[in-house]
Amino acid sequence: MANTPQSKKRARQNEKRFAVNKARRSRIRTYLRKVEEAIASGDQKAAAAALQAAQPELMRGVTKGVFHKNTASRKMSRLAARVKALG
Repeated sequence: MANTPQSKKRARQNEKRFAVNKARRSRIRTYLRKVEEAIASGDQKAAAAALQAAQPELMRGVTKGVFHKNTASRKMSRLAARVKALG
């Protein structure tokens, strides 16, 4: 357990940051799930639109430090390939 004032403050900051990152990660996963559902339905236009909406959200997660850049790029690449294969 944190004892010094500095470590107590750090623990508080970590809790806040964890909550923010958790919310951001959840939001990104929601966008990705919408793309997955559109792909599953077989509607290429809906899937492409969902992918367009998901891309900036995913990249924002990279700049905020929630995801690694390569992870986000890999997810986008794989989703884009699957959307393209629908047509």
